[in-house]
Amino acid sequence: MQAVLPVSYYHVVFTLPHTLNGWVELHPEVIYRLLFQCVWKTLDHFGQDPKRLQGTLGVTAVLHTWGQNLSRHVHLHCLVPGGALTEAGTWNTAKSNYLFPVKALSRYFRGRMVSQLRQSAERCELHRVTRAKEVDTLLDTLMQCDWVVYSKAWLKRADTVVSYLARYSRRTALSNSRILSIGQDKVEFRYKDYRDHDRSKVMALDGEELIRRFLLHILPKGFMRIRHYGFLANRCRRQKLAQIRQCLETSDTQDQASSMPAENGAQAMATQDKPQTCPKCKAASWLVIAEIAPRRIDYGGAMKA
Repeated sequence: MQAVLPVSYYHVVFTLPHTLNGWVELHPEVIYRLLFQCVWKTLDHFGQDPKRLQGTLGVTAVLHTWGQNLSRHVHLHCLVPGGALTEAGTWNTAKSNYLFPVKALSRYFRGRMVSQLRQSAERCELHRVTRAKEVDTLLDTLMQCDWVVYSKAWLKRADTVVSYLARYSRRTALSNSRILSIGQDKVEFRYKDYRDHDRSKVMALDGEELIRRFLLHILPKGFMRIRHYGFLANRCRRQKLAQIRQCLETSDTQDQASSMPAENGAQAMATQDKPQTCPKCKAASWLVIAEIAPRRIDYGGAMKA
């Protein structure tokens, strides 16, 4: 909560093509490390662009390796505050509902990831990939397909941002609430089929198959699934956040002063707390003291108001 800024947040997801699942099986530590690095380099490149935000972003990234049916589906969830800290110490606010164009993000991310994979192969870091010419063939194929990047603006409420991030950080593959029944030989659980209009379905797996799928998502020993970059990096977070909050407070003060004429400032302050007109009866008989947002509750993974 202390690290949340009073700005809009963006949810950006970078997904690896399933074509790479075989290499993830052989070298998970290499692929996951490169995924983190390439995602941050991609976001930082767009954030530093003079035509965009001209500054350093802050990113909290959480690795997920599973889909709803427990199959391998490697993707990185990124929570990004809506703005960038410039070298001059000012704050540039993001205006777009999608932070950056997703097609441009996808192509840049694809090129950087494929380049890093090729360099890793040249350094013999992918030594378990032994088929002749498999590296060149697979990487050339990956450059011909579209990679998936998702981006959406989130809310300004601090409690919503924190609870949202917590859901993506503490769960592993299958939550207890999704398990419907456990029999002698089979386990039934509920999952959402995103390819079929997000319909909720039931899958039954043999015990051995369920355990096999679950074990796919155990990370290499010592691997950190949650990482922070930019002005949210551990080494500079406290200093940078204080600097950004000061910029935001200065900006808010300037906006309020510019919207209030100097000769009418005292009069506006005097009438600020007067009752407003009721939208129904049109009588000036009510005073707004607070706005209560709908509470969002997690019912077994489904968000409802």
